[in-house]
Amino acid sequence: MSATPILSLYSHRPNDTIMLVQLRYNYRVYPNAPQRRALAQAFGCARVVFNDGLRARQEAHAAGLAYLKDTDLQKQVITAAKQTPERAWLADVSSVVLVQSLRDLHAAYRNFFSSLTGKRKGPKVALPRLKSRKDRKQSIRLTANGFSLRPNGRLYVAKVGDLRVRWSRTLPSAPTSVTVTMDASGRYWCSFVVDADPDILPELDTDTGMDLGLNHFAVLADGRKVDSPKFLRRAEKKLKRMQKALSRKAKGSNNRDKARKKVARQHARVADRRRDWQHKLSTQIIRDNQAVFVETLSARGLGRTRLAKSVHDAGWARFVAMLEYKAVKHGRTFAKVDRAFPSSQVCSACGFRDGPKPLHVRAWTCENCGTMHDRDHNAAKNVLFEGRRIVAAGRAETQNAPPSAGKTRMPVPAQRVEAGTHQDPQMRVVGIQVL
Repeated sequence: MSATPILSLYSHRPNDTIMLVQLRYNYRVYPNAPQRRALAQAFGCARVVFNDGLRARQEAHAAGLAYLKDTDLQKQVITAAKQTPERAWLADVSSVVLVQSLRDLHAAYRNFFSSLTGKRKGPKVALPRLKSRKDRKQSIRLTANGFSLRPNGRLYVAKVGDLRVRWSRTLPSAPTSVTVTMDASGRYWCSFVVDADPDILPELDTDTGMDLGLNHFAVLADGRKVDSPKFLRRAEKKLKRMQKALSRKAKGSNNRDKARKKVARQHARVADRRRDWQHKLSTQIIRDNQAVFVETLSARGLGRTRLAKSVHDAGWARFVAMLEYKAVKHGRTFAKVDRAFPSSQVCSACGFRDGPKPLHVRAWTCENCGTMHDRDHNAAKNVLFEGRRIVAAGRAETQNAPPSAGKTRMPVPAQRVEAGTHQDPQMRVVGIQVL
């Protein structure tokens, strides 16, 4: 396809407007000892309020009573509970943290009911469950009246203090909420949600299709192959040694907790390396192409096979999510090709379909035109052709954001739906996260 048809295929629609996108920026936080104790108390109180609210609704359901409204539940498990000796310590943390914990409970119930009625697409969502104090990852969420940014660069969190933040980049606008998290390795993070204008890149006359795999992480339609870095496989030897040392420690001892943290830190390094590599690759692909098309993969199903470790090590789902939100952010076109599309069975030269092939067949010759194909490269080209057809039919998932004076909010929330953000159930969710 020539350059002119490609540009016309992805051209802007005349009546569109520039839309704001919602971004999430993560930063490392370094609390001191008193602040760590205050955060631990806030984590525990948020967990207790969530569990108390869940038990109250479960008991009301078992008694045949009506569904407890959020305001009534808040009065019962927060306002009234603070007046009792058993829950008087809830007053030691910010009330914003407790209210947001109940918002999370409400969001969990809303997702369950939406999944039950069919309004929520994808896998079925189960009822919310009680949170455990033994969970290694803890978090609290605050809205704008529970935190502020100091002129000296510190993050003030209500009843915790001024936290030292490592600012790796500048926030594009004032944040609307913040989530403070402690991961399994003991690191602290703050995650800001901001509204920002999309960073529209200059238009290009190139597009590409991608075939994701295990031997090669990605094969592009132009023939380029990206080798899979296999970060977990490369760290297996060290992880095996550290996990063996962990298994020999007495349960409940301080030495076992130290060994557990060492294992968690090693897993965190693997995840950080994988995420950093995927960010760089996805950014390069988005910048080099006006449109990107990728075939959907059943990572959940493949994760139950003998290839489970390699599938999880590849991290296809996160990579596709990065491509999707960066296409929105930079004004590119992105579309997913259904995995039922026979990309490996069709000749990309003549369109002849000669049936499925075993996985060990990596190259084949078309019976109709005699063209020799590399299996993955041929699939990538077919994904590109199918993606162009999807865009031409008007079913692309993300369109270019055209230049216009008007601005509206784009239905692209942050990667995790913020508690208290009421969304249209028909609105499509695309995650955006900037690290």
